[in-house]
Amino acid sequence: MTSQPIPPSSLPSFSKASEPMIKVEGLRKSFNGREVLKGISFEVFPGEMLAIIGPSGCGKSTLLKLITGLLEPDAGKITLNSEQIGLVFQGSALLNSLTVRENLALALRERKLPKREQDKAIMEDLTLVGLADYIDSFPTQLSGGQQKRTSFARAIVNDPQIILYDEPTTGLDPVMSTVIEDYMIELEKQLHAAGIVVTHQFSTWTRTAHRAILLNQGVVVWEGKPHEALNSTNPYIIQFAKATREGPMLAGKV
Repeated sequence: MTSQPIPPSSLPSFSKASEPMIKVEGLRKSFNGREVLKGISFEVFPGEMLAIIGPSGCGKSTLLKLITGLLEPDAGKITLNSEQIGLVFQGSALLNSLTVRENLALALRERKLPKREQDKAIMEDLTLVGLADYIDSFPTQLSGGQQKRTSFARAIVNDPQIILYDEPTTGLDPVMSTVIEDYMIELEKQLHAAGIVVTHQFSTWTRTAHRAILLNQGVVVWEGKPHEALNSTNPYIIQFAKATREGPMLAGKV
């Protein structure tokens, strides 16, 4: 049975009174003549978490790569109102030859902090994700969940104003997924950053996001608050949220 979305009151609040931290306008991208994104537009404000959801092949990962600058759009515009960006990859993307401390220090190198300040920042972030005791461990000595939390600490060590999550709970069991989602919610409260989470896991987008956009075949087919999904009359979000075969998102098209 599908779990219920977390109550909206449990998430940190945000306001649209300020300028958006992320603004995407008319984004288009094609590969080998196949248009993957067909004019996507949205905004994300400080303190807001936006979930980008949808079936496999709908353009979620392409959209995130465009926002991070790993790909160039064919048309449209992306405006990021901060250069302080934290990335949490689908895989932890840690360097196994470096300790946890050294992995985080690598992310801090451009700030050229005195060692005392660097050590303080690293310890504070590891404490936040519950890994202070593992500061001198190597990634191979950590569990999958601990590696993921280390990647969180690395992403926030520079106090980012924008955090991007790429399938943060992929490959984790339900209990560890809940732990990771709880950390995401706590980071929202602590940093008040603008966030985007790309995911297809129901618990992740319903528990951590203020708002979600559902992609299908390169276009937005639903937008709303996660707790509205199960009561919506939109056939796309009904099919996606309830994980049914019946609906407009046919298996042969995704």
